[in-house]
Amino acid sequence: MNIIIDAMGGDNAPSEIVKGAVEASNTYDVKITLVGNEQAIRGVAEKNSLDLSKIEIVHTDVVITMEDTATLVVRGKENSSMGIGLNLLKDGGDAFVSAGNTGALHAGSSLIIRKINGIARSGIATIFPFERPMIMMDMGANPTVTANYLEQWAMMCSIYMNKIYHVENPEVGLLNNGTEKTKGTAVMVETYKLLSESNLNFIGNVEAREIPFGACDVMVTDGFTGNIVLKLVEGMGKFMFGELKNMYSKNMATKLSFLAMKASLKQFKKSFDASEHGGAPFLGLNKPVIKAHGSSDAKAIKNAIRQAINYVQSGITQEISAEIEKMKEMKEKKENSKQ
Repeated sequence: MNIIIDAMGGDNAPSEIVKGAVEASNTYDVKITLVGNEQAIRGVAEKNSLDLSKIEIVHTDVVITMEDTATLVVRGKENSSMGIGLNLLKDGGDAFVSAGNTGALHAGSSLIIRKINGIARSGIATIFPFERPMIMMDMGANPTVTANYLEQWAMMCSIYMNKIYHVENPEVGLLNNGTEKTKGTAVMVETYKLLSESNLNFIGNVEAREIPFGACDVMVTDGFTGNIVLKLVEGMGKFMFGELKNMYSKNMATKLSFLAMKASLKQFKKSFDASEHGGAPFLGLNKPVIKAHGSSDAKAIKNAIRQAINYVQSGITQEISAEIEKMKEMKEKKENSKQ
């Protein structure tokens, strides 16, 4: 298995990317290929006494920045670390991990790796590490959606939760501004109908306030709303943890209490940090692409690589392909029965 890593993507590249890749190489029995500036990569290794003997390096000086437009990865910066990495994936690699520009990664993945036949639109799915882990899609790639997109995303996320988290018959919720089936936009009302008639374990509309309380295993929404939810959860986690630290720092007694509670508070903070699971899978593509958080440290990169390995081993792509065919056949039979 060959996991390809964009060594130059993200706020902490290449330092944390290289460290995480080496940690993963020492932990997992897979080949790892780093794509990026070879001199910079070797410089990080030398500075931190890291052994690169088990890692392949593919050199390029070109980098996709956070300010670059999405399509530059295929038209203008094809020789960037992201562009080369995606082409290596297409030409025989097993998975690709990048902490770089999300828009460019999604555009490049869609154009180079391409969607599974029958999938209308690929998107970004994120795991929220609450007590009951929940996957939400889409998280920013598709601000405008159709009911068909949302139905397919619910199916793909259900497969992901079953294969990766071993959740039998995952419960699916539709993020909405009320629980009644008539709530929301026309797209949401239509989606409710499609999901109700599907073979998925649809539990209905779910309001945002229920998200942290284990409302469902799978949540689907448009990319605009999903991205806002993600950023709000991350921000609230930082806010609450900061407030707790302030409370425990008032005097010597509260400081001693903080020491006793430190481990529990760290675990509490993790429950708001989606990067704890390594990264966000792009579901609907012919091969696994994992988007690591832009501020990923070495641990997060290692987790993203582990996530990529699990994705490859699980056979998710093949199961999505088979399920989309079943959905197509079911809809054709339904249409024929109406005639």
